[in-house]
Amino acid sequence: MKFVQPIRDPEIIRAIKKDLKSQKDIRNYLLFEIGINTGLRISDILQLRVKDLKKKYLYLIEVKTKKQKQFEMNPHVRKELLTYLEGRDDEEFVIKSRQGVNKPLKRSMTYKILRKIAKKYGLEQIGNHTLRKTYGYFFYQETHDIAMLQKIFNHSDPQFTLRYIGIIQDTINEATKRFRI
Repeated sequence: MKFVQPIRDPEIIRAIKKDLKSQKDIRNYLLFEIGINTGLRISDILQLRVKDLKKKYLYLIEVKTKKQKQFEMNPHVRKELLTYLEGRDDEEFVIKSRQGVNKPLKRSMTYKILRKIAKKYGLEQIGNHTLRKTYGYFFYQETHDIAMLQKIFNHSDPQFTLRYIGIIQDTINEATKRFRI
């Protein structure tokens, strides 16, 4: 299994968002924005319907764990997403496939979308977990609350969470850059 990394550079994130927003089809922008602002797994993002974002709290049952999850999305992000979803039916999937009627995008296609972004911006080790890890990375950088992030991600060990979001690797990289005999 390939280990993927978060996107650590806020300037690259802003550039990706600007680029995706300017495209004719806003679907990929919605995917990216929801991913980096909720920390949800791709499988959970793909199950979201328009009506889910209209509520103050997101309620969902995680595809992987089958556990119920409830949280309040950042109101500014939610409001912006809803402007792009205006006029769409409540039962429509937010991240729709172009094939079939109201079918969610497949994980394999989200991977292709993210790989295309990675290639354009010179990013390596990018995959479906990158968006979730990016959320975690910046959440931790802002709060330094590993216990809360561990709870959000439903991880059993804080060390796993730190490794998952790339903090341990960052620490190792910084230490080895400074190390000299």
